Amino acid sequence: MGRIEPGRLKRELTVGEVAARSGVAVSTLHFYEAKGLIRSARNRGNQRRYSRDVLRRVAIIKVAQRTGIPLAEIKEALAELPDGRTPTAEDWARLSARWKADLDARIVRLMRLRDQLSDCIGCGCLSTAACPLRNPWDELSEEGPGPRLLDPL
Repeated sequence: MGRIEPGRLKRELTVGEVAARSGVAVSTLHFYEAKGLIRSARNRGNQRRYSRDVLRRVAIIKVAQRTGIPLAEIKEALAELPDGRTPTAEDWARLSARWKADLDARIVRLMRLRDQLSDCIGCGCLSTAACPLRNPWDELSEEGPGPRLLDPL
């Protein structure tokens, strides 16, 4: 893509242009739209047209996804942004601050798991005396299925 001269900057982008500029597949853009994360308008030929702010919104979605934020939380956060306006640095600071505590807690849990994982590999039952994740006599079964001590949250 070459340099765009002032005055020739298109106000709306096709789905292919958004895909090329954002590095996201067309099918992913359709998925994001179906989930309510981004919006498009239809032209007279019933083709999708996106406002330019969608590029920044897609970038925010991709960064948030890479940090493990679920799409439902991303949608909730994006819903707070004014429609039709490109998210600003201040918007990103607000959005990212909201996810920081969750990310910090996940990092701590993952580090603890990483440090304890070698003690349980090979036992297969998670109930040997040396296993830090053990559940002797299946005491936690009343709380439901799954590794209850692995992820206390």
